[in-house]
Amino acid sequence: MKTTRKLTLCAVLTALALALSYFESFFPLTAVIPLPGIKLGLANLVTVFALYALGPGQALLILVARCLLGAMFAGNLSALLFSLLGGLTALGVMSVLSLCPGLSLYGVSMGGAAAHNCGQVAAAMLVLGGAAPLAYLPVLLAVSLLTGTLTGFLASLLFRALDRAQFKRS
Repeated sequence: MKTTRKLTLCAVLTALALALSYFESFFPLTAVIPLPGIKLGLANLVTVFALYALGPGQALLILVARCLLGAMFAGNLSALLFSLLGGLTALGVMSVLSLCPGLSLYGVSMGGAAAHNCGQVAAAMLVLGGAAPLAYLPVLLAVSLLTGTLTGFLASLLFRALDRAQFKRS
């Protein structure tokens, strides 16, 4: 893939991840699952796509740009730590899992969702200075099975559509 095209795609994917993150705030997920901090993780769809379509390096750049810009636009720098730790942990786990032969996109996505929650609990432990947030981890991991499956499903639909459109992966 040419450098200009790759750079443009990274910029578009960063904007898409920001838009999905903002769009996600309109889903009152707490009405269905009355627990604080539960999100669908729609922006992670972009991370999964970037990992498979562009590779881990570009996926990392997109993730960091999304986290930094999202915190800046929202005016919430305290959320940056949670976003970065969760996202970086998820991308690291998904990068390793994507190399496992026989593991589907669903498995990689579910592993990423679980890792994201682990990273966010680690951020909470750092902020609060104790291990109390660990008590919430089992609930988050259970929910990550659902959100990771959703992200994997959406990513598989996206790749299927792109294969039909003959999108070239790098």
